[in-house]
Parts: sequence; C-alpha cells; structure tokens
Amino acid sequence: MEEYAIELINLHKAFGQRKILKGMNLQVKKGETLVVLGPSGTGKSVTLKHITGLLDPDAGECKIFGEKISGAEIPERERIRSKMGVLFQSGALINWMTVFDNVALPLREHKLFPEEEIQRIVAEKLRLVDMTVAKDNYPNDISGGMKKRAGLARAIASSPEIILYDEPTSGLDPVMSNVINELIIRIQKETGAAQVVVTHDMSSAYMIADRISFFYGGQVLFTGTPEEVQNSPNEFIRQFINGHTKGPMILETKN
Repeated sequence: MEEYAIELINLHKAFGQRKILKGMNLQVKKGETLVVLGPSGTGKSVTLKHITGLLDPDAGECKIFGEKISGAEIPERERIRSKMGVLFQSGALINWMTVFDNVALPLREHKLFPEEEIQRIVAEKLRLVDMTVAKDNYPNDISGGMKKRAGLARAIASSPEIILYDEPTSGLDPVMSNVINELIIRIQKETGAAQVVVTHDMSSAYMIADRISFFYGGQVLFTGTPEEVQNSPNEFIRQFINGHTKGPMILETKN
C-alpha cells in the first residue's frame, strides 16, 4: 500500500453553522506537484490549514507521511510541521528584516544549524530564486514578484519534504507569474518535495501540475492530469476553467 506525502481522509469542518469541508478526501504522492482549483469558499485555504496542523477537523484524519497531524500533541505536531515549507499569498515577509534575515528566520528560530552554516544555506536558496542582488533590501523596497521569490526562498530554507503554495502568482504580471511557475517546477526537480499549489491561475495550473484536484462544495469533485481536466466533460469543471458565469456552479457571494 502506497504511503502518501499527504493524505486527507473524510475530513469534515464547520465554523458555527457553516460547513466548509464535507468529507474531503485527497492524496498527494511523494515528489509530485498537485494543483488545487475551485471557486472561492469551497475549502481550499481551510484544507491547507488542516495539512499544516493549524486546524483540526471535526471528523476525519490528516496524515503526513503516514503520521496523524490532526489531533497530535503540540510537540508532535511541531515535529511533523517541520517537514513543511509554506509560501503565503502575500509573501508574509517581516518588514523590519532584510530579505536575507527573513530567509534565515526559520533556521535561526529553530536553531537548526550554526550561524556559519545558516549563512551558506540562505545564500544558496537566494541564488536558487535569483534574489542574491536584493539580499540586503527590506521588503518595502522590493517589488511584489521579488517578495514572492524571497518568501519562496524562506519556504525552502530548511529543505522541506512538503511545500505548500497559497496563490503564488496572484497579483503578478504574466512575465513574473511565469518566473514563479518555472521556480516551482525547478524546485520540484531539484528537491523531490511533494508540492501542493492552490491557485485560480489556469495557465499556471496547466504548466506546473502533475495532477489537478478540483474542489467544490467542500469535497474533491475530480482529480486528474492537466490534459484530463482540459478535456473533462464535467459541467462544473467546464464552467470554472472557461470562466462562465452561467452553469451549475453556485457562485460564492460572501466572504
């Protein structure tokens, strides 16, 4: 039986009377890039928070390399979480720290290496995302694309086995979006990490995905290759990928 990097088993989650996840089942294979698509309010961000252990399900399980993170005690949860890196939508850099110090932060915070080794690792990750030239800049002094690349360098600083991306190309022009897409592909090839990418960017999804999962109504409606998604006869998927306002999908109108 295959051990997945990430396995969600019949997850249910509600906030008050609002049910977000309604029996979510998802598997992410080791070394693959899985792209998650779906309309707003269908549980994509909530799913990421379950994977990282920031939320526990009302029912069901979340496993990371076969270990339950859902319901785990804090030390165990932190140990499992240390296998992950996260690129947040905004980059989530700390404004009073230089780019270099932002990337070094998780290594220093967890005292993973002596400072000399941290300096070497950070320099290597900045080279990987072509950010060496901006290492001494502060976040307010760099562009949105550079913030994303710096955030990506921080996400991979500890050589995680799983990398999670929340809307990595949002707010970027087409050229910078492709720079980020190419980095995602390059990082997968060089590190072998399992990657989960939440996006609304269809061109990005087709470019980077090994498989695509389509979320709707708190469940996984479909999982397949980019080609299978493009050719899917499913009316919900056709409406989403073509951007049609008319179709079976109930559009989310509230945050």
